[in-house]
Amino acid sequence: MLKVQNPGFYTSIQDLGRFGFRHLGVPVSGVADQGAAMRSNALLENDPNDAVLEITMNGPVLEFTEPTQIVLCGAPLEAFLDGIPLEMNQIYKVSAGAMFTSGHVREGLRAYLSVKGGFQSEPKLGSRSQFFPITPGNTVRKGALIPYRPNTDFTPKLLKIKPTKVRKYKFLSVSPGPEYELFDKDYINNIFNIKFQISKNHNRMACQLEPNLPGHDIRIITSATLPGTVQITPSGRLIVLMRDGQTTGGYPRILQLDADSQDRLGQKQFGDVIRFEKSENGQI
Repeated sequence: MLKVQNPGFYTSIQDLGRFGFRHLGVPVSGVADQGAAMRSNALLENDPNDAVLEITMNGPVLEFTEPTQIVLCGAPLEAFLDGIPLEMNQIYKVSAGAMFTSGHVREGLRAYLSVKGGFQSEPKLGSRSQFFPITPGNTVRKGALIPYRPNTDFTPKLLKIKPTKVRKYKFLSVSPGPEYELFDKDYINNIFNIKFQISKNHNRMACQLEPNLPGHDIRIITSATLPGTVQITPSGRLIVLMRDGQTTGGYPRILQLDADSQDRLGQKQFGDVIRFEKSENGQI
C-alpha cells in the first residue's frame, strides 16, 4: 500500500482516460501530460495506461509499505526518498517503509510518479482516473491507502532517460474547429498573431487565455466538445478545454489542439506565454 501522509496541493490518480461515456456527459479525464506519464511507465516497462500519481505545483508526502520501484517524470520536482534527493526520469528502488517527500515543481506545472505495475485503485467505468462524481473525489486525501503490487525482482532495460524541457515550447499546434469558417480571415489572422498568456483561470477542466479578442455575435446550438477544443465566448475570451472539460458546449469551437500541444498546455503556469501555430498537415 501507499499511505498518503500529506496529499500536497493537488495530487490525483490518473491513467490515460475514461472512454466510451461522453454521450452520458462523462469527461475523458486522464493525465494532463500524456507524454510525461507514458515515459514514466515506459521506464518501468509498465503498460502505457497504468495509473500514476499526477502531482500539481506542490507535492505529497507518501509512505511505501512494500518494496517496489518508482520513477518521476514531467515537471522537475523537489523530491526525496528517505532524505536522498531524487532525479527525474530515473528508476529508484524503494524498500518497505520508505518515505517519499516532495516540495515545489521547479519548472512547468505537473510531475508524474509511477510505480512498477501501476497503482491499483478501483477502476470506475473502465478507468482509475479520479473525477468526481464518478470517483469519490478529484484528488487523493490525507490518510488514503492506494494499492500497488510489491516487486523486488524487476531488472530494467534502462535506468534513466534524458530529461525533457517541459516549458520549452511556446507554440501550440491547431487545426480548424467546426465553426472556424464562420469567422472572417482578419479575425482568424489575429489569433495567430497574438501572444496569449495563461490566465489565473486554469485547471484540469479548462484554461482561459488573455487578452480577449474582439467580441462577436456568432451563435451555435450546444454541440460536442473534446479535450483540446478552443472555444470563443461572445466577449472574445478564448477557452481551451482540458482533460476534465465538459463534453458539450454552446460557444463556437474555433480551433482544436493536437495531442502534443495538449501535453504542452498541461505544463503551462499562470502568466506563461503561448502562441497558436497552424497544423503541419495543411488543414489551415
